[in-house]
Parts: sequence; structure tokens; C-alpha cells
Amino acid sequence: MISIKRLFFILILAVSLNAREQVNVNFSNLEIDEFIQLVAKITNKNILVTNKVAGTIDLVSSTPVYDDELVGILISVLESKGFTMVKNGSIYEIVRANDAAKSTYSIVDEGKKTSGALMTTQVIKVKGENVDIIAAKIRYLISSGAKLMTMKESNTMLLTDYPNNIETVKKVVEQIDTNNQSIVKIIPIKFAEIKKLQARLSDISKSIFNEKIDSDIVKVIADENINSIILVGKNENLAKLEDLIAKMDVESINKAVQIFALKNSDAKAVATSLNEIISKQTFADPAMKPNISSSDEINAIIAVGDPAIINGMKLIIDELDKEKYQVYVKARIVNINSNKTKSIGVKYGFAAGDVSASGIYAMSANFGDAGLTSTASKGVLDYLGNIGSGNKSALALGATLDFLQTKGASQSVSNPSILCVNNQESSIYVGKTLSISSGTTQNTTNTVQNYKREDVGLTLKIKPRVSASDKVTLNVETILENILDDGSNNATGQPVTSKQEVKTQAILRHGENIVIGGLVKSYEQNSRTKVPLLGDIPWLGEWLFSSKSKTNEEDNLVVILTPYIIDKSEKLSLLQEELGILAKIQKEYNDKVFERVESGEIGENVKPQAPKIIKAGDE
Repeated sequence: MISIKRLFFILILAVSLNAREQVNVNFSNLEIDEFIQLVAKITNKNILVTNKVAGTIDLVSSTPVYDDELVGILISVLESKGFTMVKNGSIYEIVRANDAAKSTYSIVDEGKKTSGALMTTQVIKVKGENVDIIAAKIRYLISSGAKLMTMKESNTMLLTDYPNNIETVKKVVEQIDTNNQSIVKIIPIKFAEIKKLQARLSDISKSIFNEKIDSDIVKVIADENINSIILVGKNENLAKLEDLIAKMDVESINKAVQIFALKNSDAKAVATSLNEIISKQTFADPAMKPNISSSDEINAIIAVGDPAIINGMKLIIDELDKEKYQVYVKARIVNINSNKTKSIGVKYGFAAGDVSASGIYAMSANFGDAGLTSTASKGVLDYLGNIGSGNKSALALGATLDFLQTKGASQSVSNPSILCVNNQESSIYVGKTLSISSGTTQNTTNTVQNYKREDVGLTLKIKPRVSASDKVTLNVETILENILDDGSNNATGQPVTSKQEVKTQAILRHGENIVIGGLVKSYEQNSRTKVPLLGDIPWLGEWLFSSKSKTNEEDNLVVILTPYIIDKSEKLSLLQEELGILAKIQKEYNDKVFERVESGEIGENVKPQAPKIIKAGDE
């Protein structure tokens, strides 16, 4: 049966060869090995079969085919069985498809069309896209035995495959590569602010172009050096943005420039506050965000932006530029000796158990009976804030401290006055600078004594915070440094200093006094008493008519503060005038109360007078 089929097929081929080398191929259940032999005979090719290809084929043809097309049919049959055919010189060899890449193929120059039925190799150039990305996209188009390699250096692909596949791959690459080509356009900007324009264009680009498609993405770059916008992307997309830029790059008529001259505040501080407020605001259009700067030369705020926003900022500037509260603080810093104060208390019958704030106030209660001198005096005290019973207590406290000083029980260290701006720290320093040895330096010839300068004195720091028109919070720091020994009484020859410090916070009313104490210095004092004349007799007078004693002394540093709140600058002169009157009232008050103390009319030892009994009918 097979021989009859073979004979019939040969006869058909013979007839066809005589008719312009065309054949009519129709066969069924033909062994692949026999088909290889027939193709070799018809095409006059030497085909080497090293591996038996099992199986049969069926082919039905309604029209004749050329003899060279039989090679393509054979390769298709072989490929379906995992084999292919390669040319090695004049011999065509049937090999496994996986081993075909090891064979030598013909190379077709770049750009030329491939043809034939056998595998060939060609270089494919990629222009506008990354070659690895293109290779990943077209890899499914190549045959199972083909090989594809990319070269990043030249952005090319090296493809070994059947000519038909290569041509298909080239067409697809051409389409992809053409669509992804990007261009660059530089567009000068005349009027618009380049950074804001870039932000707007970037937002628009994201809205109208699909960012998931790489070829549609447009990069918008601002170059401030040439004041231009640089666009990178497809030509048609750039054309759309270029039209928008032409419409947006117009001279702005909505921006206003306004200068706010400040009367009471520092321009730099106000500008910092305004910029902090603006930074926390959200603007639908970034171009609406105003620009704020300060001019130190004219102490003014310069605002540039939309008129409506600038007008709204004016309200904030007016509030920030309101006249600041000022606080005039009178301070009295006194050292009070405890022993002497107690002696005075015992002598005059005062409550003087200690010299703390409560002790001072307890003693001052005894000095509150002098009364006020006149209606004018009452008016001055009312203005300064000492209203009602406070008039008497304020003068009594001053009289108490003055009385202790006249009796040698206290010593005034300093009476500074400081004018402070609300929420701003003010300080005063009174003292001197000493040269203190810091060591010696030995050189080749002699020894050099080194010195450093140290400040010794009184430092008073006050920071007020006005919470109401008649109430203020004071943050107070007082540092008192004294010289205990100038160096002459110690072996080192260096000065010995002491340092006393008070830090506190107090809430006071306008004109109210506060006493701050608690710094205590203890020391021993040696004293010698003698009988006049007799005590001066050598040896004998020292033993019989004189005596030595040692006492433990204690000094307390007391700070008395009185704040006066000034809401308007013109009131400062009035305050100073009234304080001058107050000093005269205090002196008058002191004279009267001291006289009554010395006469025994004031004090705990004074016997109360019997009340006067008024009978009916008496006038």
C-alpha cells in the first residue's frame, strides 16, 4: 500500500516538474522520513538526518506550490516535532530545535529585509525607548528555538529567528519605538512667576495626560537662570501645554503691593509672625499666597499679593502693632540684721520676731497710725494704686524700712528703677570689675602672672507680663555679689566674693508692694567693750575694765518690688511726677510716725486709753 502511494506521489511530482517546477502535493499518512527524502530529491538539496523524526503528515493542496516552498513546509513539520533544519556549507542538517542556536546562521545587515525559510540573524536598532523594555514586550513573538539578546551600550537587539518572525518583530518595534519618541522644548517666560507657573502646569499635565502610560507623561522643569519652562514629552502633548503657557504668561493685574509702617512693634518680629500664619494656611491656587518681607530701615512690613488677602492681613498687622504695655518697676534692695531688728522690736515694743516678708509686714503694722496729710496726698496714692487701706500699708512699709535704716539695723544696697516693655526682659547692673589671678605662666626669663576680669555687683532682671489693665506677673531674678576680702587677709592674695541670688514669680496689682526674702548670711562678730579712760590702762585696763564678746550675726537680703502699669506712653511723665510727690508724702509720713514711736505713742507696750463715755444730753 505504501509503495502505491509513493509511486503515485512521484508521478505527480514528475508531471509537475515538467510544468514550470510546480507541484501538486496531496498525500495522507506519509512518514516524515519519506517526506524528507522527497523534498531532498525535488529541491536537489543534500539533507543530513542524524536523528530519526517519527510521525506522519497529511497535506492537502488545491493549488500547485513551488519546489522551494517545500523546504518551508518541511521546516514547519520538523518544528512541530521539536526539530529544525540548518545549513552547514552545502549540507542541510536536521537538528533539535534547542540546539539550533549553536549552529552557524547567515547574518542579514541591519535595515535589510530577511527572506528564505531557514533561521537567520539580524541586528534591530531601538531609538526612542529602552531596549530591555522593548525586548520584554516582543519576546512572545519569537519562535521556541529563537534567541534574543539585548545590548544596552548601543540600545540594540540581536535576534536569531526565522525570517518571517524577524520581519514581524521589526514592524512591532518600529510602531512602539515611534510612539515613545520624546522631544524637548524650551519656552521663555515674560510675566508669570516661573515657580508658580511650573506648579500649575504640572497639575494640569497630570489631569489631562494618563500618567500610567509612559509615552504620555510630560515633564515640566523650571530653569530660573534663563527664566524659562522646559517641557519634555511627545510633540502633540507639548503642543497642548505650549498653548496653555501662552495664555497663562500674562502680566498680572490682581497683585497689589502695600507698605505698612509700624509705630510700636519691630518689623522683623511682625514679619516672622505673619509668615508663620501664612505657612499654616492652605491656598487653592498657590499663586494667591502672599509674599511678606520687612524693611529694618523704615521699620515697615512690605506685602505683595491679592488685594483681598492683603486687606485681611492689615487687621492682623494693626493688632500686632498696638502700643505695648510698659511696666515701671521700683525696686528696693536692703540687707537687714536680725539681731539689731529684734533689739529694736524689744526696745520699742514691736512684733519683730524675724525679718522675713511676714515679719516685715508685722512690724509695719505698728507704723500705720500717722494718717494721711491731705486730700491731695490721697489723690496721689489713689492714682498709684494704693486705694483704701492700701494707702496706709504702703506708707507704713516704707516707714518701717526707713526706721530700721536710721537705727542701723538695715543697710540699703540699691534702689534701682527699671522701665520694662511687656513680655520683654529688662535688666540693670551696678558694680565693678575685679582683676583675679588665673595662674602663672613660666617662660625662659621670668614668671608671668595671668589675670581675668570678673564682674562683682548687683544684677536685677525683670520680665513682666500684663494680664489685665491693673494686674501684672513679674518674673524676677536678683543676683548680688559682694567682696568679702580684697585678698589682703588671706594667704592666696586673691579676692573672696559672695553671691546671693533670688528667682521668683509674683502676680501684683498696679502699685502693689511685694517683699521677697529668704537669702541669709550668717557670720561671727568679735566686739570689745571698756570703761572710759580706765579701760585704756595697759594690761590692767584690759583685764579689769574691759571685756570681749563674740556674737553670731545674721543678715537677710530683702527685695521690695513695686510695679506700675503704663498703657500709654504719655502716662510715663505723669507717673514720674506723681512718684516725686509720693517721696515727699513718705518723708512727711515718716517724720510724724517716727515722732510718735519715740514718744511711746506707737508700740505694743502702749497702754490702751479708756474709751470716752458719752452720757445722754452731753454734747
